[in-house]
Amino acid sequence: MTLRDQHLRPLKNLRLSVTDRCNLRCQYCMPEENYTWFPHEQILQFEECCQLVDVFTGLGVDKVRLTGGEPLLRRDLHILVRQLAQKAAIKDLALTTNGLLLAERVEELSAAGLGRLTISLDTLRHDRFFTLSRSKKLDQVMEGIEETKKTSLAASLKIDTVAMRGVNDDEFIDLIEFGGEHGAEVRFIEFMDVGGATTWSKDKVVTRAEMLRTFEKHYGAIEAVPKKDSAPADQYCLPDGRIFGIISSTTQPFCGNCDRSRLTADGKWFLCLYASTGIDLRAPLREGASTEELQAIIGQAWGSRDDRGAEERLTLKERGRLASASDMRKNPHLEMHTRGG
Repeated sequence: MTLRDQHLRPLKNLRLSVTDRCNLRCQYCMPEENYTWFPHEQILQFEECCQLVDVFTGLGVDKVRLTGGEPLLRRDLHILVRQLAQKAAIKDLALTTNGLLLAERVEELSAAGLGRLTISLDTLRHDRFFTLSRSKKLDQVMEGIEETKKTSLAASLKIDTVAMRGVNDDEFIDLIEFGGEHGAEVRFIEFMDVGGATTWSKDKVVTRAEMLRTFEKHYGAIEAVPKKDSAPADQYCLPDGRIFGIISSTTQPFCGNCDRSRLTADGKWFLCLYASTGIDLRAPLREGASTEELQAIIGQAWGSRDDRGAEERLTLKERGRLASASDMRKNPHLEMHTRGG
């Protein structure tokens, strides 16, 4: 079954947050001092995650990405990975992590059947890593990358870098070279005005065009790789054959073919990254709703979906941060770290 929204976009890709907690405080995601956390009893149990995933796969979802917060903070995550990996309907099972706990967890994740791994890494400099994340543990991330290279996940490793003017835009070449040395495809993400990006401003955004000029000046002619799916990154090929990606969701959004939705750790389903409200799936699940009843809720919502959040933001004459820190304390679901990016 293929469920389509008002713009004929299929429901194919589910981002499943397993925790709202994180062990970093990155400037573009969690720059504030205090946060409101989900009560423990509201967090979906693994069995509930699997039940809801089955509901979604019955409606056409075949890609699942585990996110957070930082997903590796969820105890025994490999058990959930194994349960999901055994579901034939899931063709692509991935996870995004900041890498701090990866060295001690990557082998069990690989053995459990995780298909792909993405590591968020915005700088290679220790001083800058501390400034960006309030952590001095860059070496732990590097250790996690080294350990990943010993597993089956090495073949699909990606590194995601949020590109910020005046912050890390002098490291783009170094990051591509680092990715090449470790067999990873580096993807550069335009700084987005979502969730906890309370320090966002238009002048901090490094556009795709600017990035390409930087790479062409250093490497020479760069060719675009024809797009084969709805993945957010546009891929490019360097003269030596290496591939890198750019996610230009701020200046050239891809709402037209967005097939992603997000399920928070407490069971709220968001149809757009820019959405201010979500649909509660935890309550009907715990009240005993059947698969058919849950699918009816999801089907009605997706069938009515006409969200084009990033495109709408692009049309604003005065564009600032999406939400204030005080608003996010009142409603933590507005935070990027609660809905999985």
